Amino acid sequence: MAEAEGGPDMVSFRELARRLVADGIVERISHQRVSKIAQSDPEFPPVVPVGGSNVVDYRLAAPYFRNRITRPGWRTDVHGKPPTADES
Repeated sequence: MAEAEGGPDMVSFRELARRLVADGIVERISHQRVSKIAQSDPEFPPVVPVGGSNVVDYRLAAPYFRNRITRPGWRTDVHGKPPTADES
């Protein structure tokens, strides 16, 4: 787990996915899914390109994923866009 003090704990999307599962924050997630979420959710923590990879501060990403509302299996082709937290 990241230390409470010091600088950012920058991790690649692959390492982020691994640590989220290891820390019990999510049951499972791939680095591809992390990338898709980063592209589509404006609330996602800031992404920094480093070489050919994208990195994010784990100390910001962990709380983001802890508080993220998910709707596994929501069929957008059948049900449309899922309701927001205010509508459910």
